[in-house]
Amino acid sequence: MNRSQFPSRQIILVTGAARSGKSEWAETLATETSKSVVYVATATIDPSDSQWQARIEKHRLRRPAEWQTLQVPIELAATFEAVTPPQCLLVDSLGTWVANLLDRDEATWEKITVELLDRLQQAAVDIILVAEETGWGVVPAYPSGRLFRDRLGDLVRQIGVIADSVYLIAGGHVLNLTLLGKPLKDSKLS
Repeated sequence: MNRSQFPSRQIILVTGAARSGKSEWAETLATETSKSVVYVATATIDPSDSQWQARIEKHRLRRPAEWQTLQVPIELAATFEAVTPPQCLLVDSLGTWVANLLDRDEATWEKITVELLDRLQQAAVDIILVAEETGWGVVPAYPSGRLFRDRLGDLVRQIGVIADSVYLIAGGHVLNLTLLGKPLKDSKLS
């Protein structure tokens, strides 16, 4: 299976800062496909964290009732193969998924991302990915913060290069980066 076998399917990346409206825009795009939507929630559910539960509930209430929801905190790549046309997969969010995998060593992380990118490109359905933009502030003072920033930043960049459309949500506006700019070539990430 390769992308040419599914010319009408799309990879869409929606990125931006916290509370920018990324999820809402991704949900709008998913609705506009007029396809059956499978919402992939990467968050782990922690009943003891009421604030986190409230955030999850806010997202859930905003989604149409007919959307199927899958909890996928770790095995995201396998999900890309599990759905079939004419479905649309909405992944919210890559930042939470990366955070769930911070305990993996570099070699394991590299294998995970290679598999994710490969399965993403081989998928037979539209996939909309929500990702937090990192690195717009100071370098985190602690190692796990730097690791998170670097891993998510690299992953978002790699997905942005292969995505059919990339949107940045900032200042209450949706910017279509695909129309406004051009992707960096698939070079070695620094």
